[in-house]
Amino acid sequence: MIKNELKSYLGRRDLKKTPEPGRGKYRPPWKEPVFVIQKHFATNLHYDLRLEVEGMLISWAVPKGPPEAPGTKRLAVRTDDHPLEYADFEGVIPEGQYGAGTVIIWDKGTYVNLRKEKEENTDMKKSLSEGKLEIWLKGGKIKGIYYLIKTGMQKDKEQWLLIKAKDEKIDAA
Repeated sequence: MIKNELKSYLGRRDLKKTPEPGRGKYRPPWKEPVFVIQKHFATNLHYDLRLEVEGMLISWAVPKGPPEAPGTKRLAVRTDDHPLEYADFEGVIPEGQYGAGTVIIWDKGTYVNLRKEKEENTDMKKSLSEGKLEIWLKGGKIKGIYYLIKTGMQKDKEQWLLIKAKDEKIDAA
């Protein structure tokens, strides 16, 4: 479900103490929707997968990083929506602040909602509410078809699986 607000994001941050974006600056959407994977050296190293949806970055924490081999499944835990400008963020979140640690952009690119191409009226908002996304990531490191499938809840957090699909065109390259 799209939270489509920054209340939770902003409620966890003191923007006077952290370099993170979110000061109300509007950033127009890119020509094609973007994704970013940020490597986050926090309490526990993890990767944040963020997809642009309706002017926001819908986000998942992927503890073991995005799968690169077809058929590999990884846990992805839904996190706060982030402002679109966060797609460009790299920096150090200071100690004492939510998510303290270093954030670097590990990969970035655009994506295609494959469900919209296959099923009429299946936009990203509908896919998220159904807990079933099928996307083609076109990044520098990550390329190909991925599924995000909601599996349930644990401690008020949505649990998803991020799965790399087999794609002969991509995998043969």
